[in-house]
Amino acid sequence: MAQEYDLVVLGGGTGGYVAAIRASQLGLKTAIVEKAKLGGTCLHAGCIPSKALLRSAEVFATAKESEKYGISLSGATLNFNKVQERKDSIVDQLHKGVQYLMKQGKIDVYEGMGRILGPSIFSPMPGTISVEMNNGEDNEMLIPKNVIVATGSRPRTLPGLELDGSHVLSSDHALQLEQLPTSITIVGGGVIGIEWASMLHDFGVEVTVVEYADRIVPTEDHDVSKEMFQILKKRGIKMELNAKVLPETLTKEEGKVTIQAEVKGEMKTFTSEKLLVSVGRQANVEGIGLENTDIQVENGFISVNNMYQTKESHIYAIGDVIGGLQLAHVASHEGIVAVEHIADQKPSPIDSTLISKCIYSRPEMASVGLTEKEAVDKGLEIKVGKFPFKAVGKALVYGESEGFVKIIADKNTDDLLGVHMIGPHVTDMISEAGLAKVLDATPWEVAHTIHPHPTLAEAIGEAALAVDGKAIHS
Repeated sequence: MAQEYDLVVLGGGTGGYVAAIRASQLGLKTAIVEKAKLGGTCLHAGCIPSKALLRSAEVFATAKESEKYGISLSGATLNFNKVQERKDSIVDQLHKGVQYLMKQGKIDVYEGMGRILGPSIFSPMPGTISVEMNNGEDNEMLIPKNVIVATGSRPRTLPGLELDGSHVLSSDHALQLEQLPTSITIVGGGVIGIEWASMLHDFGVEVTVVEYADRIVPTEDHDVSKEMFQILKKRGIKMELNAKVLPETLTKEEGKVTIQAEVKGEMKTFTSEKLLVSVGRQANVEGIGLENTDIQVENGFISVNNMYQTKESHIYAIGDVIGGLQLAHVASHEGIVAVEHIADQKPSPIDSTLISKCIYSRPEMASVGLTEKEAVDKGLEIKVGKFPFKAVGKALVYGESEGFVKIIADKNTDDLLGVHMIGPHVTDMISEAGLAKVLDATPWEVAHTIHPHPTLAEAIGEAALAVDGKAIHS
């Protein structure tokens, strides 16, 4: 017998399950359809497991550098099986937490593959969800008043560069490694590529990054990108910029993979034990029945308005499947906006300049708002303040004093335009800047927030003072 709902969410990742929880809070009868595990990519193949590995890598690197803290350690070794066990334990604990939240919210969870049907005996409009369960042996029909598509994304690769999970890996494959390779070539120096480069180097792997653009993390502010390049290079990570990888040159042998790239007109060969392809992610739009609707897909992503409605006004889409900033916290807030729009709560659209972005390499990077180039390209007159962590006492205490905080403001209005950080624990500091953006604060207001001493956050206050040439400690 078909089940009726106010809302069915197709996909139980971070965006999907948060949307379901908010719908439950608003009194909507809600169900989630998830083909794998609740929590999606973020919990099982992205944010959480990669950060667990990054933390282990950071601890191992600190242990190897313990002499500089006055502590002598001999024979510090890496047990990668224990590292993976710790990661899996964290994921399992959080997975159980999400399952509990579903029960608490009285949200029905269907474990299976969901597909949107066109007009049928169940409904005159597209949107009925057919759920195949138990390897297709069972089928359930869900009839919702509204649908949210939150099917996420998967690692992208280059044409001709097939992922085999053995020699050529995606980040999904890398998370499941049973033992570390001695060497790896990473194709792509974006967010994911740099996190893996930093992590694997800290684990003792010989790392080479091959990036097509003229700088790594090209979506970040130029100064931050330049600083990260210099720091990683100093640590011993090899990097090639302006490098066009040629998939047709790929050769694989036992324990060895080789590929060539054209670097400024010169052919270069890269040989390593593994090849990690990190060139972005593509939306999961196939096999979910979009062809049975008027929903439009452009450049591989579902088109939506600012309330996340598709061309079928009762069918919404959020998260990686719509492109934009493919971040878990963005998907969550998109889900909340979509649900509140369904419930006629009149939510405000999300302003992308208020979204904080984080990169969890060593050192970390974080940003909110416009880069310096973006501000200039908009025709704005700007003023910039920078303050280095080497002048911050707490950074010296931590033994991590590389990097800086950079603040960009409008020269005419004093509006805060962007904040960019590279250094220790900046992913935990960026929310202050995010709040300042939400409240439309000026650098003066940020500077006159009394930052406790000694803390890393003092760098934010000093950078805000530096916007008008008034930094105290530089």
